[in-house]
Amino acid sequence: MNFIETKLKGCFIIEPTLFADDRGYFFESFNEERFNKGIGTNVEFVQDNQSFSQQGVIRAIHYQLGEYAQAKLVRVLHGTVIDVAVDLRKSSPTYGQHVAIELSGENKRQLFIPRGFGHGFSVVSETAEFFYKCDNYYNKESEGGIIFNDSTLEIDWKVDSDQIKVSEKDLILPTLNKARL
Repeated sequence: MNFIETKLKGCFIIEPTLFADDRGYFFESFNEERFNKGIGTNVEFVQDNQSFSQQGVIRAIHYQLGEYAQAKLVRVLHGTVIDVAVDLRKSSPTYGQHVAIELSGENKRQLFIPRGFGHGFSVVSETAEFFYKCDNYYNKESEGGIIFNDSTLEIDWKVDSDQIKVSEKDLILPTLNKARL
């Protein structure tokens, strides 16, 4: 595995070592020892989640607060997404900045998003199956979010405006400067 730290400290792109031949391919998608060494800290994942979405879907920037904050390791099993991590750590020199990484079933890249970040994605293929590991359990009272089209974040979701599909819940999220952090 190759670990590439993004411009946001603690947020890593992870590229697997792929073994392919005429039968297909094999790769190790997760190894706790290698993973923790690669990111330089110990993370213990406790929950796996999977979603299926159609082209044009944008899942806005979501996060968990306080003791329920979550780190995530995300990847795409099928299709292609633009995956976005936003630094919400107020003491960070990159507070309010984001990275947008193409993850696909083809490139098999993963993104590690540490606690203190928001996370969202858009689907740029016909459909996408999205898989992620979390290091803490979901808690509804601790959930927060930022609207996908916040002008201060300037995220390019790579979806034409007439194709955007956003949930009603995500359409009423606040901007970064009004978000509960």
